[in-house]
Amino acid sequence: MPANRRGFPALRARLRVTALLLSAVLAIGIAVAPAVTKADGPQPFSDHITGDWGGLRTQLLNDGVDVDFNYTSESATNVQGGATKLVRYTDQLTFGTTLDLQKLVGVNNATIQFTITDRNGKNLSADAGLDSLQQVQEVYGRGQTWRLTQLWYDQNYFNDALDLKIGRLTEGEDFAAFSCEFMNLTFCGAPPGNLVGDYWFNWPVSQWAARVKTNIAGFGYAQIGVYQVNPSYLNADGEINFGSPSGTTGALIPVEVGWMPTFGKQQLQGSYKFGGWYNTSRTADPVENTDGGFLSVGGGTPLQHNGAWGAYINFQQQLTKPSSVDPNQGLSAFLNFTYADPQTSTLDGQLAMGLFYTGPFDSRPMDQVGIAIGGTHVNSRVADSEEAQNAAGLGPVDVQHTEYAAELYYNARLYNGVYLQPDFQYVHEPGGVSANTDDVILGLKVHLDF
Repeated sequence: MPANRRGFPALRARLRVTALLLSAVLAIGIAVAPAVTKADGPQPFSDHITGDWGGLRTQLLNDGVDVDFNYTSESATNVQGGATKLVRYTDQLTFGTTLDLQKLVGVNNATIQFTITDRNGKNLSADAGLDSLQQVQEVYGRGQTWRLTQLWYDQNYFNDALDLKIGRLTEGEDFAAFSCEFMNLTFCGAPPGNLVGDYWFNWPVSQWAARVKTNIAGFGYAQIGVYQVNPSYLNADGEINFGSPSGTTGALIPVEVGWMPTFGKQQLQGSYKFGGWYNTSRTADPVENTDGGFLSVGGGTPLQHNGAWGAYINFQQQLTKPSSVDPNQGLSAFLNFTYADPQTSTLDGQLAMGLFYTGPFDSRPMDQVGIAIGGTHVNSRVADSEEAQNAAGLGPVDVQHTEYAAELYYNARLYNGVYLQPDFQYVHEPGGVSANTDDVILGLKVHLDF
């Protein structure tokens, strides 16, 4: 069979599965909603390619059903750095349904969220030998497969003073939450997952968990969660698993306090989060063996620690608000800092800061510019062990310190639900190794909301 036809069956199979899952999501929404009537007033979903489906989508929303289907792709090439010059493409499909149980069945202030994702493609960081600590295509990772990403029940009590969420959750949706507008993982998602990803699982991996949040009037909120720690969820055979695979090692317990102030006459919005976590699992030391020596020199069995911990801050502040019509326009600044237990973490620190500007031109009110700089620090104990390995004549191995990254993007809304984002990345000392050639990455992110 010709090479250009061998992939057709797999492509057709994937399209069939995609169509079936989309149909299932739509069927759930339609099945639980009353008969559709013509909606009055302004029509929502003007930011979706498929619009309002002739009024069906509005009626479903009014009756308590919100259906979501979107696609994100990231293409990237290394014009400098790495072992070889390559172009790599990766993508994610997301299918979701949000059910407002108050509208559907009369359960006040209750919501069910169901989301599945499908990731495909290849990873430039690995294939081109970039040796970077953080991936340059954030949408790649955690297995190129289908996953049950969300299946949770959320209930508010006492006029929203108390909020309970339980089910299959991703840690980064509630704790250390941060956007993924940038392509480099240094600036994307909940930062703890970028340092201790062996037990803090960000999107699209979920696990059984519960989160309790109390909203504090005039201040913000405080919350605590308990998440199952089970590395089996990372395996491809976990995929769309509604149960719990074997392999649970403990519980991750994050806590967070958020101060949500407004400043000045323009009521500029701020978000200041202070958090930390403790993992009850027995955790291996990345450097030391049970005899008190370096694993890199003497080998042996890694020293085990009773638990692992970390702390973080996530700050974001709106600085200007030029439009009274759209409160999201203007300049905002962010700063994220995360520190992980040096006894259990190979990567023990990450700092990232940057700016977002929405509506850079009067004629482009929905476009956004983002710029950021940051660094990911390799545990100094790891560097000590690498130096000891070289001194013992067991090398040579590279001695790692800090990887620095910078990124600039322009996100253009081309049409309803269609976003095109050219991207530039510069990675200094990739892998935290001073001898490595700096990486220059050109990328393109495409996002479609259907």
